[in-house]
Amino acid sequence: MLQTIVLALMQSVTEFLPVSSSGHLILTPRLFSWADQGMAADIALHVGTLFSVMLYFRRDVCFILKGSLDIAKRHFNLPQALFVLKLGVACIPVFLIGAVCHSYISEHFRSPKIIASTAIIFGILLYAADKKGKNEGNIETMTFKTALLIGLAQTLALIPGVSRSGITMTAARALGINREESARFSMLLSIPTIGAAGCLGIFEILTEPVGQNLSASMISLGMLFSFAGGIAAIGFLMRWLKTSSFAVFAAYRVLLGIVLFYLF
Repeated sequence: MLQTIVLALMQSVTEFLPVSSSGHLILTPRLFSWADQGMAADIALHVGTLFSVMLYFRRDVCFILKGSLDIAKRHFNLPQALFVLKLGVACIPVFLIGAVCHSYISEHFRSPKIIASTAIIFGILLYAADKKGKNEGNIETMTFKTALLIGLAQTLALIPGVSRSGITMTAARALGINREESARFSMLLSIPTIGAAGCLGIFEILTEPVGQNLSASMISLGMLFSFAGGIAAIGFLMRWLKTSSFAVFAAYRVLLGIVLFYLF
């Protein structure tokens, strides 16, 4: 029970902050001497936060649904249809690379040293992009090229410790998207990305229950906690970015990496 609650709260806090939820979910069991909960359990906890982002950005979700209907009707030039197409373009790279490399990454890239290295490297990149990036662009003016570049950057998040939200916000800031819009696009991009990963995780749980250290009931409880915590975490980040930068998150990543190198 304690492990489930701790992992769920860790997931909800770190999924939307640019500090790597996957990295924390791998490291937390090690720090508490728990057995690794497994990739499928990690993804199941992500599903809880998926519902939280859909609820928080429910107006955007409705906008996306309208855009999807417009695309089905071949009305491609409407604002909502263009919005959906940009999200689609940004999702293509991670879907393709994830489908090919998922098994290899889950087997070979879940080590503390890799997490420590990526935490530091991408923390520095986040700070640099946020400091030097322009603060003028938004999702509406974003080009398909920009969406694709953010999507290509997102593929790096397949490596634990990089942070899906962190790398997409870093790329968006480097490309001139303002802080709030960078976070908003990253959150909305998580819907299809985490949704696809969640489907894969559910499939693994149903077909390969052996090796999963959390029961189905415990995973369900974790999803509930991660959903509630996700709402709070998103609200905090969006309020924070109205007046502050990503510097504190970049500093945390660097300090985290240093501590991990010391511990492991």
